[in-house]
Amino acid sequence: MNQTHPLTTTAFDLPGYRTARSFGVVRGIIVRSRSIIGNVGAGIQSLFGGNISLYTSLCERTREEAFQQMLAHAGQLGANAVIGVRYDATELSAGITEVLCYGTAVFVEPLK
Repeated sequence: MNQTHPLTTTAFDLPGYRTARSFGVVRGIIVRSRSIIGNVGAGIQSLFGGNISLYTSLCERTREEAFQQMLAHAGQLGANAVIGVRYDATELSAGITEVLCYGTAVFVEPLK
């Protein structure tokens, strides 16, 4: 949980806060390819079945980088929170994937 910003949510409001201002959509985009070494290692792991940890780690790092880019984009606009956070991924070509993290940048204030 230490990687998650406390004022981000997949919901469209934050309990205990009111939205004072909306800045619109913010995003973080990462385009990642798999390395030949990673593909070989993952191929060996796939022979035994189960979780392919090399790909899991790659996906987790990529999502985290996209999330951090989204937060930076929100901060540049003056937001202190992001609501409606979502992820999307698209395979651009064999072995090359785009990961998008997006949401609505807002400035929230605690309810009195």
